[in-house]
Amino acid sequence: MSETHIHMAGHVVERHITRAGQGGDRDVFEYALLRVVPRVERGECINAGVVVYSRASAYVGARTHLDEARLLALDPAADVAGIQAALGAIELHCAGGEGAGQAARDDAGRRFRWLIAPRSTVVQPGPVHTGLTTDPAAETERLLDLLVR
Repeated sequence: MSETHIHMAGHVVERHITRAGQGGDRDVFEYALLRVVPRVERGECINAGVVVYSRASAYVGARTHLDEARLLALDPAADVAGIQAALGAIELHCAGGEGAGQAARDDAGRRFRWLIAPRSTVVQPGPVHTGLTTDPAAETERLLDLLVR
């Protein structure tokens, strides 16, 4: 079953409605946007990445993209290199292995929950959303293109 919706921007979007037990080979995934808030006191932000978690696939992954021009428009004194390093650390944390430090021993769910915990820093996670996918890694890239780039 599907519905067609027209968003305010004029885009036509087909939304599939899935009832319990009708997911086919798709698994539930969770995701959160990574936001850069260069001046926390102002509350202005830009989307700079996405973190995706699928329990069924034991997958946690992050993809990031920092639009430096947009960042500098919000705060000309922003620490671009520091923000890039923080975003890179998130990708390493998700990948596990030696680059993840102590988190390498944690399972995917625990690493995801740690990353989405609210914090008052320049790089902050947004709210968690859910969806269905057959390929969490491809979903990570799709969400990056859709919501960040």
